[in-house]
Amino acid sequence: MAIPHWSQHRDIYPLSETSQNCMICIMNSTSLDSIINEVLHHTQTDPHKGASGLSDFILGAQDGLVNVLGVVLGIAAATNDARVVLVAGLATAFAESISMGAVAYTTTLADADLYQSEREREYRHIQEAPNLETKEIRDIYESKGFKGELLEHIVETITANKDVWVAVMMAEEHQLAPVDRKTAFRAAWVVGLSAIIGSLIPTAPFLFLPVSTSMWMSVVITALVLFAIGAYKARVTVGKPIRSGFEMMLIGTISAMAGYLVGVLLKVPPLP
Repeated sequence: MAIPHWSQHRDIYPLSETSQNCMICIMNSTSLDSIINEVLHHTQTDPHKGASGLSDFILGAQDGLVNVLGVVLGIAAATNDARVVLVAGLATAFAESISMGAVAYTTTLADADLYQSEREREYRHIQEAPNLETKEIRDIYESKGFKGELLEHIVETITANKDVWVAVMMAEEHQLAPVDRKTAFRAAWVVGLSAIIGSLIPTAPFLFLPVSTSMWMSVVITALVLFAIGAYKARVTVGKPIRSGFEMMLIGTISAMAGYLVGVLLKVPPLP
């Protein structure tokens, strides 16, 4: 049975020009069936996880959970009034979500601007000081263990193309990755939405239960959610889920207790 050429699979496995060239080289020694199986494994069976979305979710949810838990515990300890606790908790929840979303948006844009400015600076350096920049490339790959003719071939290959040259300098020297400005809106929505969901969790018990009971329920529920977030983070990245869960639960709960202590110290008479 004849094996179709890889170009017939472009719609299924879109490749950049560089990847196409690599594919041609690989096909000299590897069957297409093997290559397709490897691509399927790489892109579908065991794909790389999107770290950005996960970190945005954790940032928003953890911030909402911990901050609002501290607020409602502090207000509850100070006033023992569910109405005041709910007002303070809800006000903090919505303000927190908008603020966190705005921070995520502006931070993403700032990261994109930083990358672009450093990228433009590298182009200028290559134009104005090519010998120095070439030496930096050589030093980078020499530190990775490359020597002799192979090292010189790598240096010549990279410096033959300014775009590749700059991309290598950005990744290896500056440790910066490109940031798409279009992701700023997505980051804002993920952080803002997860923040408001996290904020409502410690507030919810005060809608149905007495203040004293709600305080303990709020702590327990928030601690369990923090544990679940920490364990999930470890499962999709690296680490031990149980340990990661306990770490996030402990850090978040201790942080929120600061609000409770403030409420105890500044206790005020209940409203009539």
